[in-house]
Amino acid sequence: QFSSPRMNTLSPKSKLHFRMINEQQVDDICIHFFYKPHTITLLTATLLSLMYFAFTREDENQDSNIRVGVLVVVSFFMVVSVLAFPNGPFIRPHPAIWRMVFGLSVLYFLFLVFLIFLSWEQVKTLMYWLDPNLRFAKREVDIMEYATNCTDISWKRIMSHLDFFAFAHFAGWALKALLIRSYGLCWTISITWELTELFFMHLLPNFAECWWDQLILDILLCNGGGIWLGMTACRFLEMRIYRWGSIKKIHSTTGKIKRAVLQFTPASWTYVRWFDPNSSFQRLAGIYLFMILWQLTELNTFFLKHIFVFQVSHPFSWCRILLIAVITAPTVRQYYAYLTDTRCKRVGTQCWMFGAIAFLEALICVKFGIDLFSQTEILYVVFWLLCLALITLLCLYGMVWFEQNKLKVRCCFLQLCLFTTLYTHCSSFNMMIMLYYYNF
Repeated sequence: QFSSPRMNTLSPKSKLHFRMINEQQVDDICIHFFYKPHTITLLTATLLSLMYFAFTREDENQDSNIRVGVLVVVSFFMVVSVLAFPNGPFIRPHPAIWRMVFGLSVLYFLFLVFLIFLSWEQVKTLMYWLDPNLRFAKREVDIMEYATNCTDISWKRIMSHLDFFAFAHFAGWALKALLIRSYGLCWTISITWELTELFFMHLLPNFAECWWDQLILDILLCNGGGIWLGMTACRFLEMRIYRWGSIKKIHSTTGKIKRAVLQFTPASWTYVRWFDPNSSFQRLAGIYLFMILWQLTELNTFFLKHIFVFQVSHPFSWCRILLIAVITAPTVRQYYAYLTDTRCKRVGTQCWMFGAIAFLEALICVKFGIDLFSQTEILYVVFWLLCLALITLLCLYGMVWFEQNKLKVRCCFLQLCLFTTLYTHCSSFNMMIMLYYYNF
């Protein structure tokens, strides 16, 4: 067997620890059928299905031939992904699902590599072939008004902004909080993203918002509410006791159904601590890089639909958002392990792929949006990077201060609650608050 020099320099413990985040194994198997290798059966089924579709369908329509061929290639690549790719850090609901997720990210990465070598006319031809309606597509900024009549603050106008996209915004931040699991980092990303919109407003006019829309609806309601919901779910999952019994030992039908549903929940929950007082400068730089990469991924969403002219409701947009959301989960887990665990000497494969995808998307935006980026104010970009660095430092300083003074803060809060309980008539309510924060 051949191995790289880098792998030879790693100790057996480092290799084992990397395997835990890149190739997680299932220890307690309930139903062995779903975890046994069925490679011969899978090979037979795929070959028979290929023979059936190859010799039974009509091949007179060239356009249909290409579409079916692409779908079959993707399907077979998913089969190869299940057989060859690593499990990643998660095992629920089944490792095969996370292998296919990694396979989809590889396919998307290869598609971006192919796309970057095409011309603008070839890209538009490909888009029109996938969806002919894109010939008549318009940018959202061409059909909608942004940051107009900001002094008109009425209940009707505020409610008109609470549409499906506002709910998606809220749900997105709840998911981000579930992945990051840190109030400090979530709020830092939230605030820096609003600053990102301000600094890139001269390139993307749809970043322009009224002050009440940006401050109240975005930061406080959607971002803040989503962060609170996600962190509340994290706290609940941290307090759970994870004891998984075999479904074969459950005799009632209701119990079996409940156990089957719980298969789609985490097998365990890791307490996350991104920063502590004894952290090195490397972790500080790693968190700053994490912030930059996160902002870059968000920016790519808006630049892609602006440059290639499709709206956020188009399948190109929401399919990409769903794919990025799914591959972000193992990416954050692997990056956190690499950043905080000294035994982990390299990033996981999904994390590597996520970084490559983010930078490739940015390169594609720059190549095909050269006219747009020629209007870039370099000073704005420099200020944006400096603001990100400053806010990240302030966030980390606050997290360190809180860790160092956690007991003092809790004692002061408990004393305040006790004082309020003794001198007010709302004793039961205050006692509930005191006990809640004491347990926290």
